[in-house]
Amino acid sequence: MLRETPNIRQIPGEPPRRWFADEFFDLIVWFDTDGAVNGFQLCYDREFHPRALTWTKSAGYTHNAIDDGDTATGSHKSSPVLVPDGAFNAKNIYSQFEKASALLPEDICKITLEKIKEFPDADKL
Repeated sequence: MLRETPNIRQIPGEPPRRWFADEFFDLIVWFDTDGAVNGFQLCYDREFHPRALTWTKSAGYTHNAIDDGDTATGSHKSSPVLVPDGAFNAKNIYSQFEKASALLPEDICKITLEKIKEFPDADKL
């Protein structure tokens, strides 16, 4: 069940944000100055094949894998980065997110589900 992470760091010059997490998802939500949702990043399948669906009003959608920075050579770990990824299984993520989102504020839940459903080229829900 997604729960809000309290007291997250706000980054100067970036929109205010809130962070919600459980064992499968991380959801970071950015807000306009009027409090409306400006965008979000939904990270999922964190343990096995981490990926991120990002949507913002200004840029639309991106879907990426998350390279966690581990190296096979044993050198120092790099910072995680987003890298191109294949298809987004909207139907599966919609269903899992719907179950995990019962404690989210209604506006955040509604827009996240709406944008998952509207993802271009996704299987129709």
